[in-house]
Amino acid sequence: MSAVWPILLLGLGGVLIGGALSTWRSHRLIAAGLAACGVLAAAAGVLRLDVFGA
Repeated sequence: MSAVWPILLLGLGGVLIGGALSTWRSHRLIAAGLAACGVLAAAAGVLRLDVFGA
């Protein structure tokens, strides 16, 4: 199950960033929040991949 977490986090990050892009014209504050959460989720997914050897 631990091998699935990075994939799920990267997918969640993509969905959140896509939502931020789609809501940018109508609600910029919500879009900024979605983008911030998407970046955090994507960063967590990359770090869970253990590509940096930590």
